[in-house]
Amino acid sequence: MTGQDVNWVFADLARGERAHLTRVQIACYPEALIIGMPDGAQITWGWNTLRRVRDQADRRLMVLSHQGDPLTRLYLADQEMQKVVTRNAKSLGKRDHATPLSKVLLWAGGAVASVAVIIFLLVPLMATQLAEILPPEGEKALGDTTFEQIRVALDETGLGGVRICEDPAGTDAMQAMYTRLNPDADLPYEVKIHILDHPMVNAFALPGGRLVFFRGLLEEAENPDEVAAVLAHEIGHVVYRDPTRDALRSAGSLGVLGLLFGDFAGGTVALFIANQLINASYSQAAEARADDYAHDLLAQANISPEALGTFFERLHEEHGDAEGIVAHFASHPQMTDRISAAQDAVDPTRDYDTILDAQSWRDLQTVCGGRETSSSDGPAPSKKPWQKPD
Repeated sequence: MTGQDVNWVFADLARGERAHLTRVQIACYPEALIIGMPDGAQITWGWNTLRRVRDQADRRLMVLSHQGDPLTRLYLADQEMQKVVTRNAKSLGKRDHATPLSKVLLWAGGAVASVAVIIFLLVPLMATQLAEILPPEGEKALGDTTFEQIRVALDETGLGGVRICEDPAGTDAMQAMYTRLNPDADLPYEVKIHILDHPMVNAFALPGGRLVFFRGLLEEAENPDEVAAVLAHEIGHVVYRDPTRDALRSAGSLGVLGLLFGDFAGGTVALFIANQLINASYSQAAEARADDYAHDLLAQANISPEALGTFFERLHEEHGDAEGIVAHFASHPQMTDRISAAQDAVDPTRDYDTILDAQSWRDLQTVCGGRETSSSDGPAPSKKPWQKPD
């Protein structure tokens, strides 16, 4: 190829010693890429020394660097010349200095450690602080949204959510139980108790003072004092803001993972929080604190604190560890200690009452209209009634 046959095109050159671009001309020869400078000088870049710089914002540009000169950049906009360069420069994608595997592994380990610190240390710490300062309106809004997500997530009928049981006699019995316990905590919102028409043996607290019971738990309990013990325990979680703290921690952790893996959406967060609170597994300290609160609340109402241990001890003996209420209360390593603590809280010199009379207890157990009229059961539950539907 002679000089007369060469096709020169314009490009921009950035030299490492200057911040501005220099308008140059380039031409492709069989042996090299020639860069013509404004002062008439020429720079020769051999084809095997050219490297393409990736991750550029403007994909229409080809940005080239030169082996051994990492600061210089050649910006080529001409599409035809880009094709010629691509055909001749066989090492455009080559890296001049391969990163040692040991360094890559070190970087990867550091990244994983950083994410772990954020998720397991910083997020819980921030969640604890936010739970203390979150306005009551924010807590209630979070609880309201999560409650509706739970109803939809557990509904097998596709009718918009698991039915809320609202038989007046049954709801009055539950409210009478709460009034008898008479928690005196200075909460910034009213505690609301909901009973869902679902066979899961479970109960849990939501942010903003919502307490959720399932029909399956009421049917599984042998007496109203066992239900009262569960109620007292969940009130303890509300008093200590455990569900708010857990929801914030779950949302924060999912947010971090979502930013990393590109799967972050409000609906996903809400469903994740709902699942976490259905199967809440608070720290051992939080569970013990809620247990102690329940013991005191039951004793003040002249109800035996032993009821907190007998219900879960019986369920655990019958069904073993599983999801739902057994996991929520009984699958922690110190389960035996917690049951013993409930027994130790009993005053042998006192003559304890029962929290509801026989009629009120029947009303509470049939608050959803009875097993035969339930609208969202699907098939009858198996011998592990607390299992979530698939």
